[in-house]
Amino acid sequence: MDTEIMTYTAEEADIGIRLDKFLADKLNDCSRSYIQRLIEQGHVSAAGKQQKANYKLRQGDTVYVEIPEPTALDVSAEDIPLHIIYEDADILIINKPKGMVVHPAAGHDKGTLVNAVMYHCKDNLSSINGVLRPGIVHRIDKDTSGVLVVCKNDRAHQKIAEQLKVHSITRRYRAIVHGILKEDTGKVHATIGRHPTERKKMAVNIENGRDAITHYRVLERLKGFTYIECTLETGRTHQIRVHMASIGHPILGDTVYGPKKCPVKGLEGQTLHAMCLGFIHPTTGKYVEFEAELPEYFRQLLQTLGSEM
Repeated sequence: MDTEIMTYTAEEADIGIRLDKFLADKLNDCSRSYIQRLIEQGHVSAAGKQQKANYKLRQGDTVYVEIPEPTALDVSAEDIPLHIIYEDADILIINKPKGMVVHPAAGHDKGTLVNAVMYHCKDNLSSINGVLRPGIVHRIDKDTSGVLVVCKNDRAHQKIAEQLKVHSITRRYRAIVHGILKEDTGKVHATIGRHPTERKKMAVNIENGRDAITHYRVLERLKGFTYIECTLETGRTHQIRVHMASIGHPILGDTVYGPKKCPVKGLEGQTLHAMCLGFIHPTTGKYVEFEAELPEYFRQLLQTLGSEM
């Protein structure tokens, strides 16, 4: 893989934003420290020359970013506490906290879920997705919390991957979205593909995009927001975030697909929680379903917004 070059243009809303903060919003799978290293090493230019991380953007500034070819990562086990919902010889069901990256990548080679499960499971993880993603058959975003299955052997991995492929797995999420949804239930059916100019972003109705369907129902209407449950019929990257934004109701806290400035002070990342995961167990052949309780910040936020649930 050769060096990848991305180009961004600072808009009116970006005036005065630090260069490293601007890029952290664009490259949302890369850590702030990794982006700062790119800047320090001369891989970033803005307004025609290399700048420091604290450079304040001006409208119309063109920002060039070089992402160097990745070096091989030495993935090591780390003693990181895990919230384990269920475990047997085949699978590990985890309630992933908000802010934890699932697997190592550029700028995130430590502190990931993979580092944690390697310590917990020792050598008992599937190898199908390679050394960077042992046991990982599916993922949820860094700032999405909730239930996730890790496979301890290749047979379990294959069985669950087959269910993911035919969309037979139950996946229900909870989210708070901007605005008041008028209908109690609805469906978003729009293809999703990679954004034409922003590498880390997805978009709807992209040429050669993949079919995607999200069902939603209103749980409670709040002060300027709506608390909803979303059920995935398909499982595309950023699907709920992209689909809800496409109908004018982006997820609260999602500065990638929603407002760049979050209206709730101190909230970082989207208010999206993977509540329920159900599938046919790879050994017993019986349907099993697991739930991850809402995180404390989510419950408190609901109360702040006037929830009576």
